[in-house]
Amino acid sequence: MAPGAAEEPYCYLRTTGRVSGRPHDVEMWFAAEGHCIYLLAGGRDRADWVRNIQHDPAVWVRIADVTYAGHARSVEGTATEVRARELLSAKYYGWQSGPLPNAWAREALPIAINIEAVPGEITPGIRSAR
Repeated sequence: MAPGAAEEPYCYLRTTGRVSGRPHDVEMWFAAEGHCIYLLAGGRDRADWVRNIQHDPAVWVRIADVTYAGHARSVEGTATEVRARELLSAKYYGWQSGPLPNAWAREALPIAINIEAVPGEITPGIRSAR
């Protein structure tokens, strides 16, 4: 991942619509570690972007001006789940230890995205979801 990417306040996730087949972009809080990006879905598997990932796990993620291809999956019930929750809690709530700070951090569905391509090799044209 590009230097400083993990410190960016948010990323833009692009999924492929499970019904329409069209790209869907959403601005997300994220945490990054190595070649993995973590997200938490407050709406759990009711969130459209999660449903899209369940149908097609190939995604694009833009952080700052760099776009990455990736493969997304739920990590609920795995050892990675705890790390995802801790990283997001630390980044956005200053959490350091003890109980996680809120229901979102404790109960949202954790999603991991493994980055599969180096920046500059892909150009999907992701735009801000705003």
